[in-house]
Amino acid sequence: MRMLLIEDDAMVGRALRTGLAQDGHAVDWVQTAALAEAAWIVPAPEHMPYDAVIVDVGLPDGNGIDLIRKARARGAKNVVLLVTARGRIADRVAGLDAGADDYMVKPVDLDELSARLRAVERRLSGRDGGTHVLGALSIDPQARIVTLQGQAVDLTAQEYAVLWALARRPNAIVSRARIEEGLYNWDRTVESNTVEVQIHRLRRKLGATTIVTHRGLGYRLVEPEPT
Repeated sequence: MRMLLIEDDAMVGRALRTGLAQDGHAVDWVQTAALAEAAWIVPAPEHMPYDAVIVDVGLPDGNGIDLIRKARARGAKNVVLLVTARGRIADRVAGLDAGADDYMVKPVDLDELSARLRAVERRLSGRDGGTHVLGALSIDPQARIVTLQGQAVDLTAQEYAVLWALARRPNAIVSRARIEEGLYNWDRTVESNTVEVQIHRLRRKLGATTIVTHRGLGYRLVEPEPT
Protein backbone atom coordinates (compact mmCIF):
# COMPACT_ATOMS: atom_id res chain seq x y z
CA MET A 1 0.00 0.00 0.00
CA ARG A 2 0.97 3.64 -0.41
CA MET A 3 0.82 5.35 2.97
CA LEU A 4 1.13 8.73 4.62
CA LEU A 5 2.65 8.70 8.11
CA ILE A 6 1.87 11.77 10.25
CA GLU A 7 4.17 11.64 13.29
CA ASP A 8 6.16 14.49 14.86
CA ASP A 9 8.53 12.34 16.92
CA ALA A 10 11.61 11.83 14.73
CA MET A 11 12.71 8.56 16.33
CA VAL A 12 9.24 7.02 16.19
CA GLY A 13 8.67 8.30 12.66
CA ARG A 14 11.92 6.84 11.34
CA ALA A 15 11.24 3.48 12.99
CA LEU A 16 7.69 3.24 11.63
CA ARG A 17 8.68 4.34 8.13
CA THR A 18 11.54 1.83 8.01
CA GLY A 19 9.41 -1.00 9.34
CA LEU A 20 6.53 -0.34 6.97
CA ALA A 21 8.91 -0.02 4.02
CA GLN A 22 10.46 -3.38 4.90
CA ASP A 23 6.94 -4.78 4.89
CA GLY A 24 6.61 -3.70 1.26
CA HIS A 25 4.76 -0.39 1.65
CA ALA A 26 5.69 2.98 0.15
CA VAL A 27 5.62 5.52 2.99
CA ASP A 28 5.67 9.32 2.92
CA TRP A 29 6.37 10.85 6.34
CA VAL A 30 5.44 14.34 7.54
CA GLN A 31 5.87 15.81 11.01
CA THR A 32 3.38 18.70 11.13
CA ALA A 33 -0.34 19.20 10.61
CA ALA A 34 0.36 21.80 7.92
CA LEU A 35 2.42 19.38 5.83
CA ALA A 36 -0.14 16.63 6.41
CA GLU A 37 -2.93 18.87 5.17
CA ALA A 38 -0.96 19.72 2.02
CA ALA A 39 -0.19 16.08 1.31
CA TRP A 40 -3.52 14.53 2.27
CA ILE A 41 -6.42 16.95 2.55
CA VAL A 42 -5.67 19.47 -0.23
CA PRO A 43 -3.05 17.72 -2.39
CA ALA A 44 -1.91 18.93 -5.80
CA PRO A 45 -4.08 17.59 -8.67
CA GLU A 46 -1.29 15.31 -9.93
CA HIS A 47 -0.73 13.79 -6.48
CA MET A 48 -1.81 10.14 -6.32
CA PRO A 49 -4.08 9.30 -3.36
CA TYR A 50 -2.89 7.30 -0.38
CA ASP A 51 -4.28 3.87 0.41
CA ALA A 52 -3.80 4.43 4.12
CA VAL A 53 -2.96 7.25 6.53
CA ILE A 54 -1.45 6.77 10.01
CA VAL A 55 -2.18 9.79 12.20
CA ASP A 56 -0.66 10.69 15.56
CA VAL A 57 -2.97 12.70 17.80
CA GLY A 58 -0.44 15.21 19.13
CA LEU A 59 1.27 17.42 16.55
CA PRO A 60 3.27 20.62 17.11
CA ASP A 61 0.87 22.78 15.10
CA GLY A 62 -2.42 20.97 15.43
CA ASN A 63 -4.33 17.86 16.32
CA GLY A 64 -4.50 14.62 14.39
CA ILE A 65 -8.19 14.19 15.15
CA ASP A 66 -8.93 17.54 13.51
CA LEU A 67 -7.03 16.39 10.43
CA ILE A 68 -9.14 13.26 10.22
CA ARG A 69 -12.33 15.29 10.58
CA LYS A 70 -11.26 17.67 7.80
CA ALA A 71 -10.25 14.83 5.49
CA ARG A 72 -13.53 12.98 5.94
CA ALA A 73 -15.47 16.20 5.41
CA ARG A 74 -13.74 16.54 2.04
CA GLY A 75 -14.68 12.99 1.10
CA ALA A 76 -11.38 11.21 1.78
CA LYS A 77 -11.81 7.45 1.51
CA ASN A 78 -8.36 6.39 2.77
CA VAL A 79 -7.93 3.80 5.47
CA VAL A 80 -7.15 5.88 8.58
CA LEU A 81 -5.45 4.52 11.68
CA LEU A 82 -5.11 6.78 14.73
CA VAL A 83 -2.10 6.53 17.05
CA THR A 84 -2.67 7.76 20.60
CA ALA A 85 -0.90 7.80 23.94
CA ARG A 86 -1.62 5.04 26.40
CA GLY A 87 -4.61 5.72 28.62
CA ARG A 88 -6.11 8.48 26.45
CA ILE A 89 -9.49 6.81 25.96
CA ALA A 90 -11.12 10.15 25.13
CA ASP A 91 -8.74 10.54 22.17
CA ARG A 92 -9.63 7.12 20.86
CA VAL A 93 -13.35 7.82 21.07
CA ALA A 94 -12.97 11.24 19.46
CA GLY A 95 -10.77 9.83 16.71
CA LEU A 96 -13.19 7.05 15.83
CA ASP A 97 -16.08 9.52 15.87
CA ALA A 98 -14.08 11.82 13.56
CA GLY A 99 -13.71 9.04 11.00
CA ALA A 100 -10.72 6.89 11.97
CA ASP A 101 -11.15 3.24 11.08
CA ASP A 102 -9.05 1.90 13.93
CA TYR A 103 -6.52 3.01 16.53
CA MET A 104 -3.32 1.88 18.20
CA VAL A 105 -1.77 2.82 21.50
CA LYS A 106 1.90 3.84 21.81
CA PRO A 107 4.42 2.28 21.81
CA VAL A 108 3.40 0.87 18.44
CA ASP A 109 4.29 -2.73 17.60
CA LEU A 110 5.09 -2.95 13.87
CA ASP A 111 3.67 -6.45 13.41
CA GLU A 112 0.40 -5.41 15.02
CA LEU A 113 0.31 -2.20 12.97
CA SER A 114 0.70 -4.12 9.71
CA ALA A 115 -1.96 -6.62 10.76
CA ARG A 116 -4.41 -3.87 11.70
CA LEU A 117 -3.86 -2.08 8.39
CA ARG A 118 -4.52 -5.30 6.48
CA ALA A 119 -7.63 -6.03 8.51
CA VAL A 120 -9.07 -2.54 8.05
CA GLU A 121 -8.33 -2.58 4.31
CA ARG A 122 -10.09 -5.94 3.94
CA ARG A 123 -13.09 -4.74 5.90
CA LEU A 124 -13.51 -1.51 3.98
CA SER A 125 -13.00 -3.06 0.56
CA GLY A 126 -15.33 -5.94 1.26
CA ARG A 127 -12.62 -8.54 0.74
CA ASP A 128 -12.63 -11.62 2.91
CA GLY A 129 -8.86 -11.72 3.14
CA GLY A 130 -8.66 -14.91 1.10
CA THR A 131 -6.34 -15.76 -1.73
CA HIS A 132 -6.73 -13.84 -5.00
CA VAL A 133 -6.97 -16.32 -7.85
CA LEU A 134 -6.55 -15.57 -11.55
CA GLY A 135 -6.54 -18.85 -13.41
CA ALA A 136 -3.43 -20.80 -12.40
CA LEU A 137 -2.02 -17.76 -10.57
CA SER A 138 -2.85 -17.25 -6.89
CA ILE A 139 -1.76 -14.52 -4.50
CA ASP A 140 -2.16 -14.68 -0.74
CA PRO A 141 -1.91 -11.01 0.36
CA GLN A 142 -1.57 -11.81 4.04
CA ALA A 143 1.25 -14.34 3.72
CA ARG A 144 2.61 -12.64 0.56
CA ILE A 145 2.82 -16.03 -1.10
CA VAL A 146 2.47 -16.29 -4.88
CA THR A 147 1.94 -19.61 -6.62
CA LEU A 148 1.64 -20.53 -10.29
CA GLN A 149 0.05 -23.88 -11.09
CA GLY A 150 0.52 -24.84 -7.46
CA GLN A 151 4.24 -24.04 -7.39
CA ALA A 152 5.61 -21.23 -5.23
CA VAL A 153 7.05 -18.26 -7.14
CA ASP A 154 10.00 -16.50 -5.51
CA LEU A 155 9.55 -12.73 -5.89
CA THR A 156 11.55 -9.78 -4.63
CA ALA A 157 9.80 -7.07 -2.62
CA GLN A 158 9.61 -4.79 -5.67
CA GLU A 159 8.34 -7.56 -7.93
CA TYR A 160 5.63 -8.39 -5.42
CA ALA A 161 4.66 -4.71 -5.06
CA VAL A 162 4.21 -4.38 -8.83
CA LEU A 163 2.27 -7.62 -9.06
CA TRP A 164 0.00 -6.65 -6.17
CA ALA A 165 -0.70 -3.24 -7.74
CA LEU A 166 -1.90 -5.08 -10.85
CA ALA A 167 -3.67 -7.90 -8.98
CA ARG A 168 -5.86 -5.48 -7.05
CA ARG A 169 -7.48 -4.65 -10.40
CA PRO A 170 -7.22 -7.84 -12.49
CA ASN A 171 -7.99 -7.43 -16.20
CA ALA A 172 -8.00 -3.63 -15.77
CA ILE A 173 -5.31 -1.26 -17.00
CA VAL A 174 -3.16 0.17 -14.21
CA SER A 175 -1.10 3.23 -15.09
CA ARG A 176 2.67 3.27 -14.78
CA ALA A 177 2.36 6.26 -12.44
CA ARG A 178 0.02 4.34 -10.13
CA ILE A 179 2.44 1.43 -9.98
CA GLU A 180 5.33 3.80 -9.22
CA GLU A 181 3.35 5.41 -6.41
CA GLY A 182 3.16 2.02 -4.74
CA LEU A 183 6.90 1.51 -5.03
CA TYR A 184 8.41 4.77 -3.88
CA ASN A 185 8.07 7.51 -1.34
CA TRP A 186 9.23 11.12 -1.46
CA ASP A 187 12.70 10.23 -0.23
CA ARG A 188 13.56 7.86 -3.04
CA THR A 189 14.44 8.65 -6.62
CA VAL A 190 12.28 6.92 -9.20
CA GLU A 191 14.44 5.39 -11.89
CA SER A 192 12.90 5.86 -15.32
CA ASN A 193 12.92 2.16 -16.16
CA THR A 194 12.13 0.61 -12.76
CA VAL A 195 8.58 -0.44 -13.57
CA GLU A 196 9.63 -1.85 -16.93
CA VAL A 197 12.42 -3.86 -15.29
CA GLN A 198 10.07 -5.36 -12.69
CA ILE A 199 7.45 -6.14 -15.35
CA HIS A 200 10.12 -7.91 -17.42
CA ARG A 201 11.18 -9.99 -14.43
CA LEU A 202 7.57 -10.88 -13.58
CA ARG A 203 6.93 -12.03 -17.13
CA ARG A 204 9.93 -14.36 -16.93
CA LYS A 205 8.51 -15.88 -13.73
CA LEU A 206 4.77 -15.83 -14.50
CA GLY A 207 4.65 -16.15 -18.28
CA ALA A 208 5.31 -13.71 -21.10
CA THR A 209 1.62 -13.02 -21.77
CA THR A 210 0.45 -12.70 -18.15
CA ILE A 211 1.09 -8.93 -18.07
CA VAL A 212 -0.15 -7.03 -21.10
CA THR A 213 1.34 -3.66 -22.07
CA HIS A 214 -1.05 -0.94 -23.25
CA ARG A 215 1.20 1.73 -24.72
CA GLY A 216 0.58 5.15 -23.25
CA LEU A 217 -1.91 3.75 -20.73
CA GLY A 218 -0.23 1.18 -18.49
CA TYR A 219 -0.28 -2.54 -17.80
CA ARG A 220 -2.93 -5.22 -17.27
CA LEU A 221 -2.72 -8.53 -15.41
CA VAL A 222 -4.56 -11.36 -17.15
CA GLU A 223 -5.01 -15.06 -16.59
CA PRO A 224 -1.79 -16.97 -17.33
CA GLU A 225 -1.83 -19.18 -20.37
CA PRO A 226 -1.80 -22.91 -19.60
CA THR A 227 1.51 -24.67 -20.12
